[in-house]
Amino acid sequence: MALLTVLEFPDPRLRTIAEPVEHVDDELRSIIDDMFETMYDAPGIGLAATQVNIHRQIITIDVSEDNNEPLVLINPSFEVISGELEEMQEGCLSVPGFYEEVKRPNHIRVKALDRNGESFEMEANDLLAVCIQHEIDHLNGKLFVDYLSTLKRNRIRSKLEKIHKLEQVN
Repeated sequence: MALLTVLEFPDPRLRTIAEPVEHVDDELRSIIDDMFETMYDAPGIGLAATQVNIHRQIITIDVSEDNNEPLVLINPSFEVISGELEEMQEGCLSVPGFYEEVKRPNHIRVKALDRNGESFEMEANDLLAVCIQHEIDHLNGKLFVDYLSTLKRNRIRSKLEKIHKLEQVN
């Protein structure tokens, strides 16, 4: 397994729309394993392949306290079960150090393939539902900062650009 480099906002590659996975094979499972290693190391609770510059519809998630409930979603889609919106503070490995309130549906039904290519459906609420929607947004080239005001989004962009410039100098 290997740690992958996480792209950071405002990197334009984060806006790439991911392609559906055609075949689940050992190469894809190796990518999934690397994504889990990267996510746990960060540490994070979700990672979309787009964030590591792999533009395929793959998501890894683990919202458990002990990192013992890994969930793989390949070619995921979801439908809202409850239109009730929940406001939750979101952060993102691609927007390090920033956390903002975002409103999303808190009860969804997800359809996807697992790490073996088997189709499955599940319901998710609360943190898991929010995490799944956040990661699916990544596959569609969208970031949580897109839900914020232009002022907040530009402030975050400026701060991260300044950090990136300082890192290049050092």
